[in-house]
Amino acid sequence: MSVVPVFLYHAVADDAPSWLAPYTVSPRTFAEQLDMVADSGLTVVPLRRLVAALLGGPPVPPRSAVLTFDDGYADFASTVAPLLAARGLPSTLYVTTGALSPEGGPPGRGPFPSVATLDRARVRELDAAGVEIGGHSVTHPQLDTLPRASVREEVTGCKRDIEDTLGHRVDAFAYPHGYSSRAVRALVREAGWTSAAAIRADSAFSSETDDPLRFARLMVRADTGRERFARWTGGEGAPVAPFAEGARTRGWRAYRRTRAAIGLPYRALPASPARSA
Repeated sequence: MSVVPVFLYHAVADDAPSWLAPYTVSPRTFAEQLDMVADSGLTVVPLRRLVAALLGGPPVPPRSAVLTFDDGYADFASTVAPLLAARGLPSTLYVTTGALSPEGGPPGRGPFPSVATLDRARVRELDAAGVEIGGHSVTHPQLDTLPRASVREEVTGCKRDIEDTLGHRVDAFAYPHGYSSRAVRALVREAGWTSAAAIRADSAFSSETDDPLRFARLMVRADTGRERFARWTGGEGAPVAPFAEGARTRGWRAYRRTRAAIGLPYRALPASPARSA
């Protein structure tokens, strides 16, 4: 089975707020990791090529990799996009539509407190420049703990919003926090998304037999050392999807659902000042 590293990044910055810092890499580290990908002999391909392969189309070339970015922070435009463009690398950016800053307004709002986010004009510019724009829900909730109607609005509303913004169809979705369930995946498919990015076992390789509606990714964090990243570029150091959902994952979902049911939801992100007021 050929492994496909699908790298997942969040913020790329030197000054992330404390809640985001564990999921942030510095611009210098990010540039070094891009160079490691190139030096390893990996070829970065657009996500759509992997998805087409997972849906039964032509396989991706041997030693392929994919670059993905979640949430829609402003540093993608200011820092990430220029580094990718200089190397001619394709990428997919999953945006949380409720977090997009108002055009001409103050940066940063919605579910991501104290951090600047992209506005719609910049998202359109990135789309025009060749970045694939995908959806990451409206408000970045834990979808597998929500009622069915709420999940439907999160996944359909996000798709509608991005398509209205860009003026064309979008196909790629990513589950907030990586959480999904069979019921959530069915609603994602129903909404018209043809692929959905997950986070399996914290980090795992995708493969030519992975599930297009929960394909695995390797989450690059602040504590992802050079040695571990090098192993990933060599196709080692993580499990390979697809694999069965483990008891720990099922138990964690049950815990979060129980808390949500009694009105004490588990907080994966800190409360925004604007939302907690």
